[in-house]
Amino acid sequence: MQCRNNFLIRFSRRGFSAQYAKPTQEFMGYAGVSHSEFDSHAYANSLQDCIHKDELGRGKGLHCEIMKRGGCLDLFGWNILLNMYVKSDFLCDACKLFDEMSERNTVSFVTLIQGYSESGRFVGAVELFVRLHREGHELNPFVFTSFLKVLVSMDCGELGWGIHACIFKLGHESNAYVGTALIDAYSVCGRVDVAREVFDGILYKDMVSWTGMVTCLAENDCFKEALELFSQMRMVGFKPNNFTFASVFKACLGLEAFGTGKSLHGCALKSRYELDLYVGVALLDLYTKSRDIDDARQAFEEIPKKDVIPWSFMIARYAQNDQCNEAVDMFCRMRQALVLPNQFTFASVLQACATMEGLNLGKQVQCHVIKVGLDTDVFVSNALMDVYAKCGKMENCLELFAESLHKNDVTWNTVIVGYVQLGDGEKALRLFLNMLEYLVQATEVTYSSALCACASLAILETGIQIHSLTVKTAFDKEIVVSNALIDMYAKCGSIKDARLVFDLMNKNDEVSWNAMISGYSMHGLGRDALRIFEKMQEMKVKPSKLTFVGVLSACANAGLLDQGQAYFTSMVEDYGIEPCIEHYTCMVWLLGRGGRLDKAVKLIDEIPFEPSVMVWRALLGACVIHKDIELGRISAQRVLEMEPQDEATHVLLSNMYATAKIWDNVASVRKNMKRKGVKKEPGLSWIESQGMVHYFTVGDASHPEVRVINGMLEWLHMKIRKTGYIPNYNAVLLDVEDEEKERLLWVHSERLALAFGIIRTPSGSPIRIMKNLRICVDCHAAIKCISKVVRREIVVRDINRFHHFQEGLCSCGDYW
Repeated sequence: MQCRNNFLIRFSRRGFSAQYAKPTQEFMGYAGVSHSEFDSHAYANSLQDCIHKDELGRGKGLHCEIMKRGGCLDLFGWNILLNMYVKSDFLCDACKLFDEMSERNTVSFVTLIQGYSESGRFVGAVELFVRLHREGHELNPFVFTSFLKVLVSMDCGELGWGIHACIFKLGHESNAYVGTALIDAYSVCGRVDVAREVFDGILYKDMVSWTGMVTCLAENDCFKEALELFSQMRMVGFKPNNFTFASVFKACLGLEAFGTGKSLHGCALKSRYELDLYVGVALLDLYTKSRDIDDARQAFEEIPKKDVIPWSFMIARYAQNDQCNEAVDMFCRMRQALVLPNQFTFASVLQACATMEGLNLGKQVQCHVIKVGLDTDVFVSNALMDVYAKCGKMENCLELFAESLHKNDVTWNTVIVGYVQLGDGEKALRLFLNMLEYLVQATEVTYSSALCACASLAILETGIQIHSLTVKTAFDKEIVVSNALIDMYAKCGSIKDARLVFDLMNKNDEVSWNAMISGYSMHGLGRDALRIFEKMQEMKVKPSKLTFVGVLSACANAGLLDQGQAYFTSMVEDYGIEPCIEHYTCMVWLLGRGGRLDKAVKLIDEIPFEPSVMVWRALLGACVIHKDIELGRISAQRVLEMEPQDEATHVLLSNMYATAKIWDNVASVRKNMKRKGVKKEPGLSWIESQGMVHYFTVGDASHPEVRVINGMLEWLHMKIRKTGYIPNYNAVLLDVEDEEKERLLWVHSERLALAFGIIRTPSGSPIRIMKNLRICVDCHAAIKCISKVVRREIVVRDINRFHHFQEGLCSCGDYW
């Protein structure tokens, strides 16, 4: 009776419902015992049956009946009852029962350890293991495998060292179950060498041991070794299971051994494992990464599709491969199959919407997202923001950004990248600063986007500061950041720093080479660009269409006519690259600028598709330089047929007539511009000083330091006159007196910016000026003389290229 009374008191304290305490004939009959006797074994069997059938209610009823009859289960029975509560996710009840058990053994501890682990309460599981060991219970293979699984779940495989030592002392290291658990632990922390030693030490390897080691090798990028071990496993007679196939498919993917992967697919088909979810997804990954999307689609059609994972996987892969229509079609099929999408499905289909700039479709998906309550999920929210950003709807993007409750680095990056792509570098940099103020860790995407913003604004000082940040955070080693740095320095006028970043990179990819070639081309250093291209070929890096755009542009800017024609031919014959409109534009400018206008026209006639505005505009620019009025008129006519409002063409045509002093035609062009509402873009130059950008227009008198600037201009005028400078009045395309022309020349925006730069920047430092139009011939000649007088390097970037003035010379060699 004492035993019964004690358990009744515990029963009441536990707070179980009183309805389970009522004795029923059902429980007694099922247990197979009479009212007068207590059969612990029969109750244990009944509880075991409740676990198998997932009948927690009946199990609790049996528990109540057991306690009412005295609760005199043996330890075996109590462990089964404990396991019932653990398996039913009633961990609190399991803990109470464990604490009140008068006797415990290793099984009791391990059962509760597994419960803690499955509930994600890993610290509790560790504490129980320590208590088990402290109380002197047996440390058997069951204990070690359970606890090593806890360490794997915690991603703390390195703690397995201490457990391994204990296992070794007790002689369990050759046990297949313990060895496999150790392999899993060492796999998590990347110690493949130790895992292999453990595997080799297992005396009787089973299928799980082999699979564990193959998985360890595949997960740690030892792909070749994984396939070799898989072959050994087959030779000793073991047949692979679903987990083995999933791992070897990953190894094939890592080695890009797609043929081997297809052979293994055949092996999986024979064993029917292609119907397994893990194997099916691994197959989809293999075929999509091999860019064999048709085979991936076929594999998808053959695997079970009741789960959301294969659907999400295919939608994601279609979206990532820019097959956006297929991604959307797959999403629609998924909905028709009544499979519920999850946050990853929505994020992928929204990525497709963003890529195809499908704003209306994106809005429809957003409505669906709101209906299922996933609009607050950070993955979905970020994808929605990307849709609006890519579609140019930054207001909607910012609304979602403000409403996001769980902003991460991707959230911030999405808006920053959106502003950069829309050409609003100032807002992108402002948001970048806000991100840093909120202590959000910037990533390589953040830094590369911020550097792109600096490049678009040509603000070197800010770019240098961001470069310093990347060095502090070690992101300067990331190849995407290094490429952005090259581009930023090149576009901000510091080509030497761009080359320094290029040379310090651990590895140069195609983008790195292209950025450096384009940078040299932009600075008029054609021969340096070609040397980089030759080095690229020596390093066996395959050039792309973009590479040859940079190479041909370099030849055009440097007047390297023969080399340009040779590279154009090589591009087609040696590399099999079909010329695109950008290549033809470069060649037309190369030939036209070199005076081969007839060959330029012939090349245009040979273009296998309709020539673009850029081609005719290049020919027009060459005609202006070489004063071919008739061909220039035809070129301008072709441009205006395609773009009647093109301001640059009207201006070039007017300038060409003005140079030839055909003033009636000049007046006619200007009258035509007025009739169409076309306005000439005013000349604008800007210079950065102490973090601020100062803008100047032609004849600008609005700057606070205008008097000092005018004084500096008078001094410069006097000084360079003494060195032999003679004004080129032809640069003023107005029918006015020469004295007025000279006055107008000295209020050009680039000269105002230069005077300000001489005053405000430290003596001896380079002066960098940006200009929105082509620098005029007189300003070019004047700045050459000024660079010699002030003994400073002056860098001017006009709409076409950079000019580096130093000691009376320009890097373009007067060819621009």
